[in-house]
This record gives sequence, C-alpha cells and structure tokens, in this order.
Amino acid sequence: MTVEKVEQAPGGVRIWACAKASASACSSCGVGSPRVHSRYDRRVADAPVAGLPVVLWLRMRRFFCDNETCPVRTFAEQVDGVTSAYARRSPRLRGMLESIGLAVAARAGARLAGRLGLVTGRDTLLRLVRAVPDPPIGTVAVLGVDDFAVKRRRSYGTILLDMATHRPIDLLADRAADSLAEWLRAHPGVTIVCRDRAGAYAEGARLGAPGARQVADRWHLWHGLAGYVEKTIRQHRHDLCDPEHDIPESEPDPAGPVNVEQIAIAADIDRVEAQAVVVRIREHYQDVQRLLAHGESISGISRSLRLDRKTVRRFARAATVEELLIKQRDGRPGPLERFKPYLRERWNQGCTTATVLLAEIREQGYTGSYPALTRYLRLFRTVGAAPPATPAPAKVRDVTRWMLQHPDDLDDRERGRLNEILARSSALERLAYHVASFAEMMTGLHGERLDEWITAVEADDFPQLHSFTAGLARDRAAVVNGLTMEHNSGAVEGAVSRLKSVKRSMYGRAKFDLLRKKVLCRV
Repeated sequence: MTVEKVEQAPGGVRIWACAKASASACSSCGVGSPRVHSRYDRRVADAPVAGLPVVLWLRMRRFFCDNETCPVRTFAEQVDGVTSAYARRSPRLRGMLESIGLAVAARAGARLAGRLGLVTGRDTLLRLVRAVPDPPIGTVAVLGVDDFAVKRRRSYGTILLDMATHRPIDLLADRAADSLAEWLRAHPGVTIVCRDRAGAYAEGARLGAPGARQVADRWHLWHGLAGYVEKTIRQHRHDLCDPEHDIPESEPDPAGPVNVEQIAIAADIDRVEAQAVVVRIREHYQDVQRLLAHGESISGISRSLRLDRKTVRRFARAATVEELLIKQRDGRPGPLERFKPYLRERWNQGCTTATVLLAEIREQGYTGSYPALTRYLRLFRTVGAAPPATPAPAKVRDVTRWMLQHPDDLDDRERGRLNEILARSSALERLAYHVASFAEMMTGLHGERLDEWITAVEADDFPQLHSFTAGLARDRAAVVNGLTMEHNSGAVEGAVSRLKSVKRSMYGRAKFDLLRKKVLCRV
C-alpha cells in the first residue's frame, strides 16, 4: 500500500493510497492471480488520529481467478489490517467500536465514541455488538450453574461458567430443567456440575449428563441452615429473656400495685393486633384452612383467593395462625426502641417534659418523630410512673448471628450473652451444638458424617430443622459431594454480580440476546 496524498479537511483527515502488490490471492480458493480485471475507488473509515476522524480513499483492483475449479470468476483484493470484504470500516476501527459497545450502553457509547473521534450512532453500536461472534466453548469438565433475574420476580435466566477459567460460557433464556439438559447434551464432557439447591438444575443435570457428579454449594447449605435456625430460635424466643426481669403472663391484680411494664406490653400487642396486615393474615388463614378441609388443592385455593401458591402453601403448613404472626409481632424495632431504657430512667428521675426528653435523645442519635415519643410517654402519664429500666432481651436475629458465627469472631459481650442464653435454655444449647457440628463438618469437608448429623438432629424436637434435614436427604448425593469435594459456586455468584452491573449499564431495557453478547464477550 502506497500513500499518495494526505489532506486535513474540516471533517477530519483524508488519506489517498493505492495497492502496489503484483498479485493477489482469491478470496474463495486461495490461489494467487496476477491478471487485473479492473480498478475501482473504495472509501474506508479508519481509527482517528489526534482525535480527528480518518478516511482512507483507496484505489483497489479486481483480479481474474485462474483456477478453473473455483466458482468465482473475479475477486477484489484486500489489504491486511486495512480492509475486509464489504466493510466500510477498517478492522482496527471496528474493534474499537465493538469494545466501546460491549463496555457501556449504546447511547453512552455513542457519546464516548464521538469524544474520541469515532463518529457513530447508538444503533450502529448495537448492530456491531450483536454481530460479535460468540467465544468458542470447547470442552468443559467442571460446570457452574446458577440463575439470575432478567426481570425480577417475573422472568429468570441461567448462567453457565467454566469453573476452570471462571469465564461465563453461555446464558440460557430460562431456568428450566429441559433447557439445561439440552445444553449438556449438546456439549458433552461435563464431569462435575456445581449448583445451588434448585430442583430444576438437579433434574436438568441428571437428564443431560447422567454420568456427571452434582455438587451442592456449601454457602447455600449454610444459608439454608441459617434460615431454619432463625425460625427455631424464634419459636424459643421466650428463653431469650432474663428470668429476673421476665414479666408474668397473668393479668395484673386490680387491687395490687400497677405493673406498668405489663400495661405497656399489652398496649403493644393491641397495637399490633389492630394492624391491617394482621387482620388480613388471620382472614386468609381461616379461608385457606376452610378450603383445605373441603378438599381443595393448593393451586385451586391460590386461584380462588388470588394468592401466590407459596403463600397458600405457607398458610396450609402452619399449625396455628400464631406461627404466621410471630414475625409480625416481633417485627423490626422502631427508632425509639433503643432509647426506651433511657426514657424510663429519666422519667423516674422526674423529667417528664416531652420536648426536653426529645432533645436529649436527639443528641444520642434518635431519628424518629415527636408524636412517636409522646405516644410512648402517654402511658406513663396515665399511671403516674414508669417501669424500671431493664436490659432489653436479645433479639432473635442477633442470637442467630452469634450462634452461626465462629466463637473467635465474637467479642466478649456477645460471647457472654450467648453463653447466658444457652445456660438457661437446654433447647437452644442443643441447637447450638447441632450448628457447631454442621459447621465443623462443612469446613473440614467431612461429608461422611452427614447421616450421623441428620440422625442426631431428628432425635431432637426441632420441627424446623427436620424440614432442613428432609431437604438434605432428598438431595443427599449432591450434599455429600458438596461437603466432601473442594468445588463450590463462589465464582458463579461473582459472575452473577458482574452480570447485574452489565444490566444496570444497559438500564435494564435491552433484550436478552444483547445481554448475552455483552456478558460472554466482555474482556
């Protein structure tokens, strides 16, 4: 290629050049030919120089193909690194635009390209991204599988990872077992499948790769155990209170002294029971139980009451409505909760002015409202006294965290409070023992102890943990592999997090095919 002239125009830089090679190879058969058929001018956009767009005006030649067996009679010459068939951009410029399109959204990419001297539009960037060829998959020995939300709570897809390179190799448009099985049949060679506890992936791996070993991820096992442990602690939440400060459940004697704390608890219960959500839960529970007694199925009840099937199943499994109201009553503490002992102490010291107390707790970090404070103090004005400031009982979520955390990672206060709770509750002490045994089995990769652990748990009266062990028994082979082998799904979870960032960069409005290209082809 010989440059004949360079000119700077208002729109950028123009370069005139022509090819000087004596012969060129046919694009179809590869046989060289020296016979020129004709010449023509070609315009090709190239990478910018100093922020200015560059346009190449090339004098190209067309050659005769001398190979009698070739179906092509004439062909156009190409210059390596400068031209390609039917392209109006050089490979270098096309690669730059593809990288911008894969990195950012189309509108933002078009603005960025314009600042860099790459004049293009958002639709052009989308076409270039969609035209990028998929990276070769090759043979995958260890496959990671997980789902992700295309539209949260509406549609989900599946991401597949090569666990040897931690590289996404494909995205499926759903999370059905048949889709995974079809992909595995089309890509033989998978010997290990790392997955979560989803039944669809277990079935898909069994159908598509019957000889592959399935490995249940340890994090999902621990996370599942944590949920059941919290439910068990919530059932024994009365053991979290210090007996010295426990409040009797009997009604106060009208002739005896007024128990302000009992009145406060009763007022809180009445307030919760009056909430619309509590009333609705009680009504739905009665309707579900009534329809179940008449022989209705879960799906039929879901359609007739217009409730989600999971909600109907939860209401059907609950022995009493109180099980459904535990979380609602325990609830998330309000902003005034941690200041109540201080308010009781100041009230008993003689400070009964709400504005003064509001100013004091605001200095300590109170972010709630003035009416919330006055509602809490109204009871003290009615009975003329405040209950003594007593330490608040430990929260269910805090006790769950202390029980699931390694003892060396707890501070002295947390370790002391946990030991006090376990000392006065034999049920929670046994629960903590089971949790510690599972943690030792999981961190030490002692999967052979699983059956022994399940037997020990089922010997105790922990209905919630029995549901967890029943799930482990149904997926026993994968759970044992997960508790024995080194493989885990940590890399898959990281890939899902990166996929979410790609979705956010696309503003969540692009189609699935574009999302797939951006995830698979990003560097």
